[in-house]
Amino acid sequence: MCAAETGGVFHRARGRTLDAFPEEKEREWKGPFYFIQGADPQFGLMKAWSTGDCDSGGDEWEQEVRLTEQAVEAINKMNPKPKFFVLCGDLVHAMPGMPWRKEQTEDLRRVLTAVNRDIPLVFVSGNHDLGNAPTAETVEEFRQMWGDDYFSFWVGGVLFLVLNSQFLFDASQCPMLKQAQDRWLDQQLSIAEQRRCQHAIVFQHIPLFLQSIDEDDDYFNLTKAVRKELADKFTRAGIRAVFSGHYHRNAGGTYQNLDMVVSSAIGCQLGRDSHGLRVVVVTAENIVHRYYGLDELSENGIGDDLLELMKEN
Repeated sequence: MCAAETGGVFHRARGRTLDAFPEEKEREWKGPFYFIQGADPQFGLMKAWSTGDCDSGGDEWEQEVRLTEQAVEAINKMNPKPKFFVLCGDLVHAMPGMPWRKEQTEDLRRVLTAVNRDIPLVFVSGNHDLGNAPTAETVEEFRQMWGDDYFSFWVGGVLFLVLNSQFLFDASQCPMLKQAQDRWLDQQLSIAEQRRCQHAIVFQHIPLFLQSIDEDDDYFNLTKAVRKELADKFTRAGIRAVFSGHYHRNAGGTYQNLDMVVSSAIGCQLGRDSHGLRVVVVTAENIVHRYYGLDELSENGIGDDLLELMKEN
């Protein structure tokens, strides 16, 4: 589930871990680094949204192909290279069983093969990848195509947790799978709580909240009861940040010491943001991030102030 394709097949997260980053080599803090977060390439949504048929539309996705190619080109030019490129869900628009899903997936995989082989890819499952109410079958389809739907990995002393947020949204069709993720998450959070890592960071598709922990329930957030329970678990464990997508706009807020970061899309925009990517710099003390439009990132690269942070010891 990471890195460029080898022999036509993506490396995948298996056994709830990511082989691109062997834990025995990555448990120790080695100094500042950065990674790239993208979300919602969602091949097909731009056409579907423009025609007002988001359920069954989306028979064209040339715009998303070009935008994702631009994102890949911008990432490949970065020097130094990012540690990894994480895509926070909704890889394609067609939900399981819908027309054009196979073709959209094939085109996305083709575009992503151009990512530099030294920049592992990390895939997060979204509602369009699994269905709004996932089933054992749709989860297995995702695992076969992209790798495990939840897992953890270490990079330079930092613990990263990838969650299947559809289990938090509607697990009515697969309650046992949700329970398995819950048990696994508690185990992972116990590692973070014992402060065995420099930082701990979560990736999931659906945000806990868009602006405030107390905001009303919405299609684009988790319900109040779920978000509050999870946010409290995260803060107790010392999780520093949650990075998500789903909203197709930039948003976010804080809860106690937890930073909720909602990044807009590589693909279709539902607000006034640019198609873009988020650059995330991890230092010994802080997690600093900035969203860049693809044109700006392609022309100018990463800001000097962020690059300077990576020179600190």
